[in-house]
Amino acid sequence: MGFTKYTSQKEQVRVRMNDGIRAREVRLLGPAGENFGITAIKDALAKASELGLDLIEVSPNAVPPVAKITDYGKFKYEQKKKEKEVRSKAHVTETKVTQVKIGTSERDMHIKASKVAIWLREGHRAKIDLFLWGRYKYMEFGFLKERLERFLAIIPESYKIADEIRKGPKGLSVVVERGAGALPLVKKGSASKADSMKKLAEIPVNESTIHEQQKGDQ
Repeated sequence: MGFTKYTSQKEQVRVRMNDGIRAREVRLLGPAGENFGITAIKDALAKASELGLDLIEVSPNAVPPVAKITDYGKFKYEQKKKEKEVRSKAHVTETKVTQVKIGTSERDMHIKASKVAIWLREGHRAKIDLFLWGRYKYMEFGFLKERLERFLAIIPESYKIADEIRKGPKGLSVVVERGAGALPLVKKGSASKADSMKKLAEIPVNESTIHEQQKGDQ
């Protein structure tokens, strides 16, 4: 008769069965879940043998331990099924980050937007940073915000804003997450996605705007 076995080699979960059970008595369960109450181990083993099945310790930490009369192969299958269900529900949500710049090519923008879409489909959040350097740091917030919204408009997946667009030390950032039926940030009558990307790559720099912003910061 069997002794200590493992439900999986990866997790090395010990399962005591038959003569490997060390307790003097167990709370005995039948093949269909019948509760036979607290039973001496020798009587439990005899009943399992009579039915042509195994006696498996299913709750070793209980007092007394709980043992079930069942087929070991069936028990192992059920354990693997439960583990699979637990893993499927234990999805870890992360916040993935991508960075764009003023002047990034249209092709690269679409590649990054597609990557963001994949993250959203996987259930993750996505943080998009619009990196600013030099004179771009001094441009008006509304103007820069529009540049970031143009990138959001080409993400090929429905989403909703999880953390509004805001300005930080290195530029603007926004956090999005997947939203059922959420609409991209593009209004009726606005330019097409392709046109928006062309404009994003060819942003005109208004020197007077920068000069006024610099004066305001002094």
